[in-house]
Amino acid sequence: MKLENSFEVEAPPERAWDLLMDVPRVIPCMPGAELVETLNGDRWKAKMAVKLGPISLTFDTDVTREATDEQARRATLGASARETRGKGSARATIESTLSELEQGTRVDIVTDLALSGPVAVYGRGLIADVTNELVTSFAGCLQAQLEASPEEAQAAVAAQAKPVSGFRVGLRALFRRVGRIFKRR
Repeated sequence: MKLENSFEVEAPPERAWDLLMDVPRVIPCMPGAELVETLNGDRWKAKMAVKLGPISLTFDTDVTREATDEQARRATLGASARETRGKGSARATIESTLSELEQGTRVDIVTDLALSGPVAVYGRGLIADVTNELVTSFAGCLQAQLEASPEEAQAAVAAQAKPVSGFRVGLRALFRRVGRIFKRR
C-alpha cells in the first residue's frame, strides 16, 4: 500500500535536512516510538507501542537509511517491524523529500507499507487516515525540534512517547472520513 503525506515547517531547508539526517532525534518524534540502539551511522533499533482498543502491541523495529541525496534533499529509510509477542509484522520504505518555501520547508513523505498478521486486520480500511493522524503528530514534534525552545522541544518529544492509541486515532480518522463524505454531497 502506498501512502502519501506532506507537511510544512517554518525552518529553512538546511536546518530541516540536518534534522532529517539525525535519525536518533527523528525516531522519538514518531508517536509511540523509542530509540533502543544505534548500530552504526545508518542502522538503528527501535520499539514502537500501539494500542488498538483493549489490545496493546509492541513492535521491535529495525531502521536503515537506504539512500540519501543531499542535492535533491531526498532520503529513504527502510523499516522492518515484528510484534514482540505475536505474529504481526510490518515493512515500510519511507522516502522524504524537502522543498524550499517562502516561509520554510515542505516535507513530502511517500511510504510503501506492507502489513501482515493481526495488525493488518485491525487497520484495514483506516490505515491511510490513521497514518495522516500520525504524520500530523510527527510533524508537530519536528516543528518543535526546529523552532521551539529546548524545553518545549523536549516536551514535544516526551508527549510522543505514550503508545499510539489506534482506537482514539481511528475514531478521529473515521470522523474525518465521514466528514469528507458529507462534504461531497
